[in-house]
Amino acid sequence: MTPLGAKIRMLRAERGITLKQMAEALDVSSAYLSALEHGKRGKPTWFLLQRIIAYFNVIWDEAEELQRLAELSDPKIAIDTAGLPPEATELANRLAAEIGHLEPDDLVHIKNEIVRRAATRK
Repeated sequence: MTPLGAKIRMLRAERGITLKQMAEALDVSSAYLSALEHGKRGKPTWFLLQRIIAYFNVIWDEAEELQRLAELSDPKIAIDTAGLPPEATELANRLAAEIGHLEPDDLVHIKNEIVRRAATRK
């Protein structure tokens, strides 16, 4: 599941909306919407994301959060380490090989550490 998919599922659950109801309202198939929630489809188009925001009638911070989550929700990411230090290539390859075996707590820890270190360099 992607960050955006988890947020959409949470919003649907909070509002008691079924997958089928939302899919019909957005004029997409239930299969597509399910695949989007489960990370089997890439991030939605800008147009569909705007329709999702309007569908849930969210504004300001929550709308911005959905847009931010969409940017972080590409389930088939590629990392170009050309021209970077060898440690970058090793890290990318180790992460690709091991990500499926890491526990959720480990993933949160690694993500938070990357975010923390990146923020100190800005």
